[in-house]
Amino acid sequence: MTDTPARLLSLLSLLQTPREWPGSELAQRLRVSSRTIRRDIERLRDLGYPVEATLGAEGGYRLVAGAAMPPLLLDDEEAVAIAVGLRAGAGHAIEGVEEASVRALAKLEQVLPSRLRRRVSVLQSATTALTRGDGPSVDPGTLTTMASAVAGPERLRFAYRAGDGARSRRLVEPYRLVSTGSRWYLVAYDLEREDWRTFRVDRVGEAFATGARFVARQLPMDAEEFVRRGLRGGDTTYAVEVTFAADAAALPGWLRESAAGGADGEGDGDGDGGGRTRIRFETADAPEWLVARLALTGVPFTVQAPAALAAAARALGARLAGAGA
Repeated sequence: MTDTPARLLSLLSLLQTPREWPGSELAQRLRVSSRTIRRDIERLRDLGYPVEATLGAEGGYRLVAGAAMPPLLLDDEEAVAIAVGLRAGAGHAIEGVEEASVRALAKLEQVLPSRLRRRVSVLQSATTALTRGDGPSVDPGTLTTMASAVAGPERLRFAYRAGDGARSRRLVEPYRLVSTGSRWYLVAYDLEREDWRTFRVDRVGEAFATGARFVARQLPMDAEEFVRRGLRGGDTTYAVEVTFAADAAALPGWLRESAAGGADGEGDGDGDGGGRTRIRFETADAPEWLVARLALTGVPFTVQAPAALAAAARALGARLAGAGA
């Protein structure tokens, strides 16, 4: 292999496999001399890649963790596997990784060859995932289209179905994607209505970037706060007060965030000692879904408010008791 840049990329790809490579094997793989391999290793080091060498008959080269993340070089099978996994994480709003999944998926699908993109779509359509059941799934393709348009920035067109069933087509300047843990929302400037709007992504269809660039406007508040205010004024919301028989550290992240005034509402939680934590927040989730989500924490809890949530908890308890009997 006489093309030095191509050879360096091939060498870096081999070194990213978690093993130690003897210099003679690398030379054989790349069809060059051992001296050329030593020079190429030095070139990679000069570029900032931490390649470690060990001496002796069993010695060789391996890439170790450094100060920066090097670009990953993936073969076809690895790229497809990662894309399918990221689509699952993005489409089902897995807590803590959903937004990172969307960003990574947008970057990966931007460079995937069409043949691999088709394989990912076929695999995605033929598989399903067991989700928490506390919120609607969204199309990962729609999410990645939106994420790419936000990063562009590029104007976005899509069909939208409102909460009352009314359908419309929108032309927007996308600003941010926000996940609440159970739903995805797009914050965007609606060009026809000349105002900022929040759109539930599970109600979006036929989304595509128009190719028209724009200078991003400045939202007068954080996107998370904008979505939170929209939830209070749009979907029917209610105040929740629940006491858990555990310290706050034992609760899942979405509850701790709510207790600290996080994404699900205006929460203020106070661990009052003795392994008890009181959580207060606002939500638009149906009581039946919310009580199931609370039960899945595995921590005993008591509902103080609202009455509808307490009734949903009693009904769920009765159904489970009957199932056990």
